[in-house]
Amino acid sequence: MTVKELREAPKLAPLYAKALLPHSGGGGLPDTEYVRAGVEFDPAHVAAYNQVCGFRLGDELPVTYPHMLAFPLQMALMTQPDFPFPLLGMVHVANRITQRRPVRLTDTGTVRVRAENLRPHEKGRQFDVISEYTTADGPIWTEVSTYLRRGGGEGGGKREQLAAPAPKAIWRVPADIGRRYAEVSGDRNPIHLHPLTAKLFGFPSAIAHGMWTKARVLAAFEGRLPDAYTVDVKFKLPVLLPAKVAFTSWQTGGGCYRGAKRLDEGRWSGGGWAFELWAAKKPKPHLEGTITPPDATPNPR
Repeated sequence: MTVKELREAPKLAPLYAKALLPHSGGGGLPDTEYVRAGVEFDPAHVAAYNQVCGFRLGDELPVTYPHMLAFPLQMALMTQPDFPFPLLGMVHVANRITQRRPVRLTDTGTVRVRAENLRPHEKGRQFDVISEYTTADGPIWTEVSTYLRRGGGEGGGKREQLAAPAPKAIWRVPADIGRRYAEVSGDRNPIHLHPLTAKLFGFPSAIAHGMWTKARVLAAFEGRLPDAYTVDVKFKLPVLLPAKVAFTSWQTGGGCYRGAKRLDEGRWSGGGWAFELWAAKKPKPHLEGTITPPDATPNPR
C-alpha cells in the first residue's frame, strides 16, 4: 500500500473544482492510504459543529465529530485520477462508526483514510471508505462510509414499504441547514446548498447532509450512551429542505425489531437501541440505524 503523509488538511475548494473536471477513472480502488499526524481539535470549531447538530458543549466530542477530520482526506482520495468513479454522482448509502472510548478536546492523534471492498450492488457498485483516528491509546475511532455508484447493476424488486412508527419527537429542519452544516464541515456539495443548484442534479430542493441527520439523531441520545459503542446507519430517502421529520427509537435485546420496548430513560443495558427517522407527513423513511456494543456484528449492507 502506498502511504501519502499530509502535513495539513487538504483544501476542499480546489478538490470540489477538481471534481467538476472530466474523470476517466481506473479499474479498481487505489491501494493508497492518506495519513495526517499531529491532529488537534479547535474548541471554537467543535462548538460551532455542536450548535448546528444539536449537541451540548463538553470536553468529550460527539461520536460524529471526527468525521470532520477525515472528510478532507476522503475528498483527496476520491478525487485522484486513478479513483474508479467521479465524485459527483456517488451516493452515501451507509455509515458505521465505532468509538472505543470518547474522543476528547485535549487529544492529539493521527487520521488515516483508505478505500476498500469494491463490490456489486443491485443498483450498481459500492465500496467502503475506512477512516481511523488513532492516539497513544491506539485506534479509538473508526468509520466505514459506504458509497454507491449507480449504473450497471442487476436491479432489485420493489421492497415492502412499512408504515411509519409512532414518533417520539417531531423536528423542524430549516431550509438553511445544508448551508449551515456545509460551513462547519466543508462539505459544499451543491445538492445541499440551494434549491437551484440541487435541481441541476435532479432534486426538487436542497437536501440535508446524511451526516447531519446522523448527528442530529445521536444528539437525541446524548447523556444516555456508554463510552464505547458502534452506531450503524443506512441512509434512505433524502430530507428535502425545509422539512418536518419524525424520530423514534426503542431498546433492543440482542436484535433490532419493531415492537420492542421503546427507549425512554436509562443507560446502556446490555442490548442496544434501534432508531428511525421518517418524513412527518408521509410514510417515507430517511434513516434507520442501531447502537450496539462495539464488538457486536454490524448490520449486513
